[in-house]
This record gives sequence, C-alpha cells and structure tokens, in this order.
Amino acid sequence: MNYLEFKEIRKKLKMKQADIARSIGVGTRAVQYWEKGERKIPETTAYFVTNLLQEQENKLNDGASPVVFSDLKIMNVPLANQYAQAGYLNSFADEEYIESLPTIPFTDDVEHRGEYMCFEVKGDSMDNGSYESYLEGDIILCRNIRQDYWMSKLHYDKWDFVIVHKEKGILVKRIVNHDVERGIITLHSLNEYYDDIEIHLQDVAKLFNIISTRRKNNRR
Repeated sequence: MNYLEFKEIRKKLKMKQADIARSIGVGTRAVQYWEKGERKIPETTAYFVTNLLQEQENKLNDGASPVVFSDLKIMNVPLANQYAQAGYLNSFADEEYIESLPTIPFTDDVEHRGEYMCFEVKGDSMDNGSYESYLEGDIILCRNIRQDYWMSKLHYDKWDFVIVHKEKGILVKRIVNHDVERGIITLHSLNEYYDDIEIHLQDVAKLFNIISTRRKNNRR
C-alpha cells in the first residue's frame, strides 16, 4: 500500500489522522509520515485499514448503518511471524520476549478475555484448494486454551488449532480425535499428501484455537 492509497482509505473511513493513529496504536506523527510518503507503511497496518474499509462497505451494502471507527477499541496482538517462530518456541513463557514481538491490531469484534497470539502460516499442509484452506503467509489470530481444559474432550468440531509442540514446532492443524484417557490427539492436514499424526498432550507446550484469518489480497 502506498501513501496515496492509505490517505484515500482514511478519508473513506471518515477518520482524522489522530483517530486512525489511535485505532492502530501508533502516534499521529507516524500517520503524517505515511501520508507524506516519508516512511513505508507496515504490511500489518495495510491489512488492518483495508479490512476496516471492507467491513464498512459490507455493512453499507447490507443496508446497515455505517460504523463509527473512531470509537473502536483495538487489541494489539503479538505476532510470531515465520522468522520469529523458532524464538517463540523457546520463549513462549517469557513475557519480555512476547512484549518484544511485533503486534497486529484487531478490532473489538473479538473477546478480549484470555491470551491471544498471531502466527504466520508456513507451508502447504493446510491447503487443499478449498475456502477452508490456510495458505502460506496467512496471519491467523488465535486464543490460548488453558491446560486444565485439555483434561476433558476438546471442542475440535468447531475450531482449527495451532499446536506448539516441544519437538515438532508450531503446527497448524485440524484435530479429528481426542483420546482423553490416553491424552492423545490426532492431527489432520487438509492437504491429502500429508498423513494424520498422533501426539501426546504432555509434549504440547501451548494449544490455541484459530479465531480468524487475514490474507493478502494479491494471493492467487
């Protein structure tokens, strides 16, 4: 996104520079730099403002009242991108490390209670060409599932998951079975070239359900 596109979207949203800066979680001066073309607009910011515009247009097309974006509450969620995932695997319990990660803004259409993380999808194991796919480069918003909930049957029919495995790393998978007595979950890839695998929950450091996905517009 260039500075002219950013400025045009801000005007369509009817937001002042201070409003959009507050929504994104940056200073007004940063917005001023972007609109003068003096600094590069971060990709995460471009995703966010594009999604805001799309949301407003969808509501208008549905006959709903326009959204007052200046009143939105924003949740800035830490992002473990492809380059940071190895570090996250080793430092997921280190608050200082988590605070050092870049963040992605999400609007208040998600519930703030709980621990949220964003991950960047790697590989094609969850890509079967359908609308359910997670493509490489997608950003997925996830909510942590506390370990005490692992002791009962997971609600795996409703969600897909990010599994932070102590040896296999960060996995984006669908859970198709949970043997509560043995503490074993079966992980399924949407891509048929990958076999299902079983892992023991004692080898899992973190378990997240996937709340939403952001995708670049210029994918396929």
